[in-house]
Amino acid sequence: MIWLTWRQHRKQALWTAAALLALAAVLVPTGLAMRSSFQDSGLGACLRALGHAELVDNGGCEALSERFRNKYDSTAYLAVLLVLLPVLAGVFLGAPLVAREVENGTHRLVWTQGISRRRWILTKFGLVGAVTLVLSVGYALGAAWWLEPLADNGLGRFRYLVFDVQGIAPIGYTLFAVALGILAGTVARRVLPAMGISLTAFIAVRAVVELFARPYFLPARTLSYTIDSPLMANRFAGSWIYHEGVRNGTGALVLPDGRIGCAPETGDSAGCLARIAQDYGPAPLTNWQEYQPADRFWTFQAIETGIFLALTVLLVTVAVRRVRRIS
Repeated sequence: MIWLTWRQHRKQALWTAAALLALAAVLVPTGLAMRSSFQDSGLGACLRALGHAELVDNGGCEALSERFRNKYDSTAYLAVLLVLLPVLAGVFLGAPLVAREVENGTHRLVWTQGISRRRWILTKFGLVGAVTLVLSVGYALGAAWWLEPLADNGLGRFRYLVFDVQGIAPIGYTLFAVALGILAGTVARRVLPAMGISLTAFIAVRAVVELFARPYFLPARTLSYTIDSPLMANRFAGSWIYHEGVRNGTGALVLPDGRIGCAPETGDSAGCLARIAQDYGPAPLTNWQEYQPADRFWTFQAIETGIFLALTVLLVTVAVRRVRRIS
């Protein structure tokens, strides 16, 4: 049964491997260039000196960071290609797994050879799932390596698209996509409709979890500091900032999505404070932000991966039951 499954799906496996090699041919040179520039410019050493403290004097790294961003930030859009890989596994590996057999009628031949339907579907999912598991681990490690300079330079590992292509979450996404494709095949019983169902459902589930569940995995923290503080929030800490702005003495948010600095070293902090108070209300004016700290990255990864692995088990269970009803 394993040999038969391999024979049936080896073309998809070879095409998948070829696609990953083509993607690696793009990512490896750009990744090496970014890492070299990150270290040779002194930006890496500067950010390591800052560490992950919440409040720092990060002005010394801003010029280096700006030059790096101008050169490489557009490269981050390549991460969109990485985000697509799990859903492509579901569409091209999962959806045809059952749908093609049923559409062509070849499933009846297999079932008359002393192979139960349960063994048939579980062997198919086991082999394809094992291959996609290995591929997803490899691509997650490669994506983390490639994105590291961009993440350290203020992009952060919590950012949308960045969070989704590294750590252990891609493993959950990929297995879920394959299981979803298999279930879609048992519902549609034809390849193209199964592909469409799995693509649409995958995008919908991912969007719901990412936009409406992930922000609430753990309670957010808040950080406040006066606008005349010599230290500012460390934007290189890798935190996931939900909201930020400036609050006045009454607690009202008077400047959303911004921050103000009147540090003593400017030489006119008193005048700066007086001018700002006229515009924004009574003192003390404080910079404020609501955020998830960077050290929660792996906790969030574990929670989200657990959600998609649980959904995978559920989908496979339903798919096995549906296969038993296929005539």
